[in-house]
Amino acid sequence: MERVLVLNGPNLGRLGVREPEIYGSASMADLQESALAWGGALDLTVDVRQTDDESELVGWLHEAVDARAHVVLNPAAFTHYSYAVRDAAAQVTTSGLLLVEVHLSNPAAREAFRSHSVVGAVATGTIAGFGFDSYRLALEALAARLRG
Repeated sequence: MERVLVLNGPNLGRLGVREPEIYGSASMADLQESALAWGGALDLTVDVRQTDDESELVGWLHEAVDARAHVVLNPAAFTHYSYAVRDAAAQVTTSGLLLVEVHLSNPAAREAFRSHSVVGAVATGTIAGFGFDSYRLALEALAARLRG
């Protein structure tokens, strides 16, 4: 089974209580449970993590390269300005691994500053605006690409 790190950036640990009208009412624990089930159904070993710390997220992306794990990444606010996360994400894709950028909401339909992603250009693909289903769709896309 292929390993996939599902990595989540700042404030996503507050899912369920932070702006539920935008991000929904389900929690990070709910996301973890769902992602594990979706991954299992797709023959993927899924590891879900969340951090508010940029350096920890960069370290996890380095770990993905070293461990040969594919990545589903919701960089959250780091999407728009973190060149450190962007460069670490680029190491994932340039090493031949897949990286899907995900967002619960559609950043292009929100405030203007959210419309630019520094990560998108180095990602295999981006899925946004489908709530938790963004993660399911990302895992399905990874599994389909891995099957060839």
